[in-house]
Amino acid sequence: MAGPRILRFLLLVTMAASLPARDAAATRVDRVVVEPTRTSIYVGTVSLTMPAFVRQGTAFESTYDCKVFPYFFSNEHGTLRIEVSDSELETLQRGQPIDFRGGAKNHRDDDRTVEGRATPDSATEGRLKVRVRVSRRIELIFNTRYRLVLSAPSPGALERR
Repeated sequence: MAGPRILRFLLLVTMAASLPARDAAATRVDRVVVEPTRTSIYVGTVSLTMPAFVRQGTAFESTYDCKVFPYFFSNEHGTLRIEVSDSELETLQRGQPIDFRGGAKNHRDDDRTVEGRATPDSATEGRLKVRVRVSRRIELIFNTRYRLVLSAPSPGALERR
């Protein structure tokens, strides 16, 4: 009686061993898409838009465009960099929230401090709460959504295993 169970077990082990191993490159996050967002200020609004963030080492970089209504003279654009390690990305993909930090530099060469929290709804999508420190007295808080864009595995990645 033990013979058929052992055969089934060996068959399952053989089948599992023949499956291609998961390639780390298949789950690498190359880009992060962040939805446009806005927040209220005293007698106005601030709208923030960014193209997709692109992975550069241990950070994601993008440009941004910020429109302040009705104070158009406060509009700005610039670059934005958020530090997120590979282990933090894995934590996020497992469904656990992460905190992140970064900075921005506007077209007038003013620095901005950026902090936030990413809370996943799935392995590739979730919510962001971002705090942008404009000055010692002014902090803007934006709530928006993100989507992780995974890289495609290289053509020979499965054959190498």
